Amino acid sequence: METARKIDHEKQGTRRWKKVAWLTAGIIMILVAAAFIFVNVYINRSLPETSGEVKLDGLNAPVQVTRDEAGVPHLEAANERDLFMAQGFVQAQDRLFQMELARRQASGRLSEVVGESTLEQDRYFRTLGLRRAAEKSLSLYSDEALESLEAFADGVNAFIEENPLPPEFAMMGIDPEPWEPIDSLTIGKYMAFDLGGHWERQAFNYHLLQEFPEEEAYELFPTYPENAPTVLSDAAPVDIEKSLSDAVLPHEFNGSNNWVVSGDRTESGAPMLADDPHLGMATPSIWYQMDLQAPGYQVSGVIFAGVPGIILGHNDDIAWGVTNVGPDVQQLYMEKRNPDNHNEFLYEDEWEEADVINETIQVKDSDPVEMEVLETRHGPVISEFAEKSGEETVLSLRWTALDPTTELEAVLEMNRASNWQEFEQGLEKFLAPAQNFVFASKDGTIAYKANGRIPIYDQPDDALLPLRGWEAEDEWNGFIPFDELPEVVNPEAGFVATANNKITSEDYPYHISHNWAQPYRYQRIEEMLGENDSITPDDFQAMQMDVKNLQAEEFLNFMIAQVNEDKTKLEKESIALMKEWNFEDDRDLAQPLIFHRWMGILQDELYDEEISEEMRSFFEGSGQTTDELLRKVRKGEESLWVEKAGGIKALMTHSFKSTIAEISEEFGDDPTAWTWGDYHAVEFTHPLSSIGFLERFLNAGEPSPVSGSRVTVRAAGFKSDGLVNHGASWRFVIDMENTEEAYHVVGPGQSGHFRSEWYHDQLDDWVEGSYHLTKTEGFEGEELTLAPE
Repeated sequence: METARKIDHEKQGTRRWKKVAWLTAGIIMILVAAAFIFVNVYINRSLPETSGEVKLDGLNAPVQVTRDEAGVPHLEAANERDLFMAQGFVQAQDRLFQMELARRQASGRLSEVVGESTLEQDRYFRTLGLRRAAEKSLSLYSDEALESLEAFADGVNAFIEENPLPPEFAMMGIDPEPWEPIDSLTIGKYMAFDLGGHWERQAFNYHLLQEFPEEEAYELFPTYPENAPTVLSDAAPVDIEKSLSDAVLPHEFNGSNNWVVSGDRTESGAPMLADDPHLGMATPSIWYQMDLQAPGYQVSGVIFAGVPGIILGHNDDIAWGVTNVGPDVQQLYMEKRNPDNHNEFLYEDEWEEADVINETIQVKDSDPVEMEVLETRHGPVISEFAEKSGEETVLSLRWTALDPTTELEAVLEMNRASNWQEFEQGLEKFLAPAQNFVFASKDGTIAYKANGRIPIYDQPDDALLPLRGWEAEDEWNGFIPFDELPEVVNPEAGFVATANNKITSEDYPYHISHNWAQPYRYQRIEEMLGENDSITPDDFQAMQMDVKNLQAEEFLNFMIAQVNEDKTKLEKESIALMKEWNFEDDRDLAQPLIFHRWMGILQDELYDEEISEEMRSFFEGSGQTTDELLRKVRKGEESLWVEKAGGIKALMTHSFKSTIAEISEEFGDDPTAWTWGDYHAVEFTHPLSSIGFLERFLNAGEPSPVSGSRVTVRAAGFKSDGLVNHGASWRFVIDMENTEEAYHVVGPGQSGHFRSEWYHDQLDDWVEGSYHLTKTEGFEGEELTLAPE
């Protein structure tokens, strides 16, 4: 009996515990559900309002904002001040977190919100002084341009003050400071930084001459110098690897394609223009597409988030696009330091006091870091931002973008231009970065100009190496006069195209650059333009998606011919496959995978044993240099670097065998089953996606296989793991017969909010080559009214 009662008691206890357990589980589930609902409500409440009415203190009259099916905001205002205020508000709706990171990165203030991991990056940007250069530029702007900047800032601040912030701010635990006009200009200076100017190649060339025999060093120079440099023997050496290995370098392949054809070459009889700037691929896009309309101001296209106006696009009368010129606008100077005064440097036999700038970097969860920046007559001393490495000699940087410049003033004038003369007048104020502008007008004019402040070198070879900071004769000799910059108007050929290729002939009187992109994209564009005299917008779109690999067409047969006969079955199958290739970098083909991996391993075998990984990152244009070495050997000439690698046959054979071994280990032993897309894929990663579980929310999912490469018109640069991180950040095509519409792709989408329908909606379009048509009249979409308080 007692046993039965005990059992019954235990059963009752078990039932009670089960009830408690179920109750607890139920409570937990309710709490989880409540938390989930709260998080969703919190996140969703920060989605932009795209319909109804929003009061905006500071407006003079209502502004209509219509977002079309691609999420492109069309702004219609009664006056320009209201237009730019509304532009700031709308950009903040979609891209505020991106704007916050952009101004922090350019200003050297990321460590405040990230911590010690970005400290060296901040030190570098504090040393460069992009924000200091923006502050100096502000004084050059007209009252009208300043009013536009201030109105834009007012719009951004109106959003910050009255609206829920995007969820990334909570993730980072920060609140944005008020937006200022200087923030917009600083972002503009950062774009000049991103498009570079070759100081790193000067540093690399200097390193070569320190580490290798002269002939070996010169063979890797972009141009073989006629006169030996004197700077090396005139100053104590600077250890480039130690001094600059932590420097932040722009992406080597930042560039673009653009072309314009006359009405004689088009089906419509009007000029047509195409542009696709090649920059980093990320979420959100570097570009933000907008359509701006007010009395006397109508323009449609793209702009960097955080900047007013439209930098690339069209209005009712004209259209324009750019590629990077890539001129030598950055010059390293060796500076001799006074042994008795750390802040003095020699110039013309006298000691000059450098400017001393004290910077304090706030670091999240750590103590502030104090640093001292020295600026000589040439610019900031960049060889000491990481550590003291030159007691006797340091390196300073002279760079046109650190001068006061007026790019936004130029943009606003270009936006209003109605013909080539007015547009060119605006270009005179666009100083940095130097860009290849192509232009089309409804009046039938097509034109091209390599624009920007480009220094004059008395001797072109001077731009190959650091110069003597203590000699006046080594100073730049002014800048190329605006009217003498390379220019073409209505060429006889009926078209103009650029792809970061060499833009001047041998008789051009000024030096532009030693560092040009490999010529394959330009050659392919020219080839395609020459095939058609009745061009349509569809043809231009197909050209932008073209994946013909002219580098492989030039070198593949030569490379195969050098591989030894002693091949495995797999290697023979791979060679046979390569001989069948149509030279297209198609994601479904095996051949581009073999070719690009082979070229990469070949370069590694040429340089890795001799040049450290840190210095390889300074070897800007290494692909162009490698092509030249192969051309030398193919012509029967000797290459010292190829011989050091064992000769051309040993180099080609070993690199090919290594390539096939690597690919088979990753993708199996059947070459017919390999594809370029298995390796070469795009993801558009968000800057916060590396934080734990956030990847599943902020990124689009599995990377998408994609065609193209670094050398095709459809640019798709990739990292060592195959992930595409560089390419056409925006694609644009317009037929001037009807300037009320144009074709666009903004990968991966317009919005920076991961819950928005326009967050990744253009990712597949970017991969597949689909375009959306943007109209400036007769468009439909969600309507929001921004009304005065």
